[in-house]
Amino acid sequence: VCRSNKSPWVCLTCSSVHCGRYVNGHAKKHYEDAQIPMTNHKKTEKQEKVQHTVCMDCSSYSTYCYRCDDFVVNDTKLGLVQKVREHLQNLENSAFTSDRHRKRKLLENSSLNSKLLKVNGSTTALCATGLRNLGNTCFMNAILQSLSNIQQFCCYFKELPAVELRNGKTAGRRTYHTRSQGDNNVSLVEEFRKTLCALWQGSQTAFSPESLFYVVWKIMPNFRGYQQQDAHEFMRYLLDHLHLELQGGFNGVSRSVILQENSSLSASNKCCINGASTVVTAIFGGILQNEVNCLICGTESRKFDPFLDLSLDIPSQFRNKRTKNQESGPMCTLRDCLRSFTDLEELDETELYMCHKCKKKQKSTKKFWIQKLPKVLCLHLKRFHWTAYLRNKVDTYVEFPLRGLDMKCYLLEPENSGPESCLYDLAAVVVHHGSGVGSGHYTAYAAHEGRWFHFNDSTVTLTDEETVVKAKAYILFYVERQAKSGSDKL
Repeated sequence: VCRSNKSPWVCLTCSSVHCGRYVNGHAKKHYEDAQIPMTNHKKTEKQEKVQHTVCMDCSSYSTYCYRCDDFVVNDTKLGLVQKVREHLQNLENSAFTSDRHRKRKLLENSSLNSKLLKVNGSTTALCATGLRNLGNTCFMNAILQSLSNIQQFCCYFKELPAVELRNGKTAGRRTYHTRSQGDNNVSLVEEFRKTLCALWQGSQTAFSPESLFYVVWKIMPNFRGYQQQDAHEFMRYLLDHLHLELQGGFNGVSRSVILQENSSLSASNKCCINGASTVVTAIFGGILQNEVNCLICGTESRKFDPFLDLSLDIPSQFRNKRTKNQESGPMCTLRDCLRSFTDLEELDETELYMCHKCKKKQKSTKKFWIQKLPKVLCLHLKRFHWTAYLRNKVDTYVEFPLRGLDMKCYLLEPENSGPESCLYDLAAVVVHHGSGVGSGHYTAYAAHEGRWFHFNDSTVTLTDEETVVKAKAYILFYVERQAKSGSDKL
């Protein structure tokens, strides 16, 4: 219908091929058209049975039922679905064999040239790989590209041995995941590992993270469907589930043991969220001290809270958009947001503190200190907030440093830290373009081997620091500085 070669779905009733719902949705329209009864004719028993509800993705071979609105794994008694799957795979293999020589020549001549960029007058190869959008999945792509450029975190997963999830009759065939499969048949860690391995190898222009997305659908019901999602919410769910799965077994060996044997990660890391430490908590985990003081009797309450990221308010004085006629006020900086997060504040009437000495809820003050900084400091700027019945976006530009973010003044015991142990350099930035949380578009900027790249789904372009610092950041990833370098500070 639309002559698109993206996301082909074949109807298993009539063999017609249409595009999926995240292209133009002609496969779904084909199903809907088949449901309309013919005019002036009574439905026969045969018409009742033929409804064109089941189709197959020609790329991943996963089977989908539009009536159930779900992926399915069961087959007919004669195994007809598996026969179709094998036939498609044979067609793909034969097509690959016949085109192999032609593609090899194209790769040698044109593909390399298409991935060459001029940097400072010299030609260099662009090895970055984009991620295809599967239908409003830019929120996932931006987070994946950001995490893939956090070297320590990414390398850990890429060095994990592969897990074979299929056996028996299906061994050796192409792996595909559906959200109808049991929990034992899907592995978020494995699909995350495969996705990270596909990035930065430069062998393809874009990678399709379909298998990972199907696993996400299976274990994170919040993200089922093709509507726009919040990138920060997805990142938290992703890290939490990776952390939980990593605490389980791995080929008979506990992953936490593998983590402790990894010399690049400290086995003495004390930040544990929901159980034993993993690479997630070892790299992103920090600890906050929460101090609450009763204003009536002066009783002080302290507790320590582990965190994987810090969510920072943009101070209200910077939220109002300035018009051309107004004088330009002070610019909001990341320091303003951090200060607003850690400064002493009086809790309002809806947040009264239950004082154990007074035996009732009292007015109180609250203050945060950072008791332990993480190796990678993830800062989330709260750009979406509720006003009456609407969730609005704060579009204020927040100035942030590329190098030398100094976190010492927010520490509980700054005197115990080294001169450069509190300095952080920017590794990646996630940006939300648009006005609403349920709409708009996500992209990411990330540094790789000294160069900055802009990741816009399947498109990856080389950019510069001047462009990065102008971005209206939504999530910032700062990496702890290791070696001594410049004295730039926030």
